[in-house]
Amino acid sequence: MLPVTPEILIDDAELEERFVRASGPGGQNVNKVATAVQLRFDARASRAFDDRVRSRLMVLAGARLTSEGVIVIDARRYRTQAANREDARERLAELIREAATPPRRRRKTRPTAASKERRVESKKRRAQTKGARGKVTGEG
Repeated sequence: MLPVTPEILIDDAELEERFVRASGPGGQNVNKVATAVQLRFDARASRAFDDRVRSRLMVLAGARLTSEGVIVIDARRYRTQAANREDARERLAELIREAATPPRRRRKTRPTAASKERRVESKKRRAQTKGARGKVTGEG
């Protein structure tokens, strides 16, 4: 089980891990040992959370979300398979935690007197600039 919040627990059966060879540091080991982890989680089919969390999660996942609704997290930060596996699981949990927190409602504010004054002044300056572009009249 992957604990995300006190209410949300992801069953290990819902997580699919593939180990692939990583690029980067590791010396000769990098060519022999599959230390990078590709964690796949089917967000669309998961029953661990409700539809509101699911829809926010799919928006937050962005490019990590496939067209089938599977979130793919690639972890290759560390040199060991165990550390990368833990990193991938923690990154998924953090993403779900963020989706589980509902966004705060925006509190309406009124414009300040100074901002209204600045707006009016800039409009007056713009009007003068445009007014000066008119046809030139008089003797020439």
